[in-house]
Amino acid sequence: MASTHTIDAVPPSVEADLHAETATTAEHGSGGLPQFQFEHWAGQIGYLLILFVILYVLVSKVFAPRLRKVMDERADTISTAVATARQVQAEAAEQAAQAQAEVAKARADARATAAAAKARVTEEANARQAAEEAVVNARIAEAEASIGKTRDAAMANVSTIASDTTAAMVERLTGKAATAAELAAVKGAA
Repeated sequence: MASTHTIDAVPPSVEADLHAETATTAEHGSGGLPQFQFEHWAGQIGYLLILFVILYVLVSKVFAPRLRKVMDERADTISTAVATARQVQAEAAEQAAQAQAEVAKARADARATAAAAKARVTEEANARQAAEEAVVNARIAEAEASIGKTRDAAMANVSTIASDTTAAMVERLTGKAATAAELAAVKGAA
């Protein structure tokens, strides 16, 4: 079986040493915090100056130049980016102006082409119409000439037809044939 020890039981020699140590600490520590005691200030100021010089040298010779370099690079990058953006914007504006000019020119060319095509089509239509009118007029003239010939031929035969018709009517009405003098009188009246 294992023996059990209690924590409450402290040997008397350890208890006496602890009491003596506490008493000496109380005698030495009666002045408060060591940072506020004048006898320690000289060492503290020395360490403070040494640390200040070390930090000053590190900041001024190492950290500040690096920080300045980074800030200069950043400023250069930003100014380069802004200049590039302005240049691209100017180029884009120039290209937009050129595109608008090209569109305006293309529209003007399209209008001119459309007007020329319309004029050409109108000319062709007028020429075709004039040609067709000439053909129609020629046909009309031909027809009028044919009609004139037919009329003249009919008019030439009218007196013969009239005398034949008169002879047939007289013969039918009277039952006798008409004489040549009667037929000549009808021809003279026609």
